[in-house]
Amino acid sequence: MRVCFRSSVQPELMAEYKQRHAAVWPEMLSALKNAGWNNYSLFLAPDGQLIGYLECEDYAEAQARMAITEVNARWQAEMATLFANSDLPPDQGFEVIEEVFNLEDQLAAADDVTAAAGVTHIDKDPAHEYQKEQA
Repeated sequence: MRVCFRSSVQPELMAEYKQRHAAVWPEMLSALKNAGWNNYSLFLAPDGQLIGYLECEDYAEAQARMAITEVNARWQAEMATLFANSDLPPDQGFEVIEEVFNLEDQLAAADDVTAAAGVTHIDKDPAHEYQKEQA
């Protein structure tokens, strides 16, 4: 499953947040991977809005696996003061955002429809359309 979440870093502490994430502890990286956090990225907007994205089998399970690690407890304690809402550990304050579109899912669904209709191929490469226009 794909998961997107948001949170807020205090704008005046964004440089420190970036610095800490430029060299995440190796044991934290291993813990995330072992807990099932795959293709994990964080994006920070100029106003402190933080967007996270990851892929996992089960988000609640991946969070639970991280929650029991000692390294996560240390990391969350270190990060807590950087977040706008520091009443909760940062990883418990994430607001999950609903996914409403995914290109690959839509293309796969289109392939299923065209296969059922007997159409053999839909050209999905925009470069090909451009080449046709130029010809």
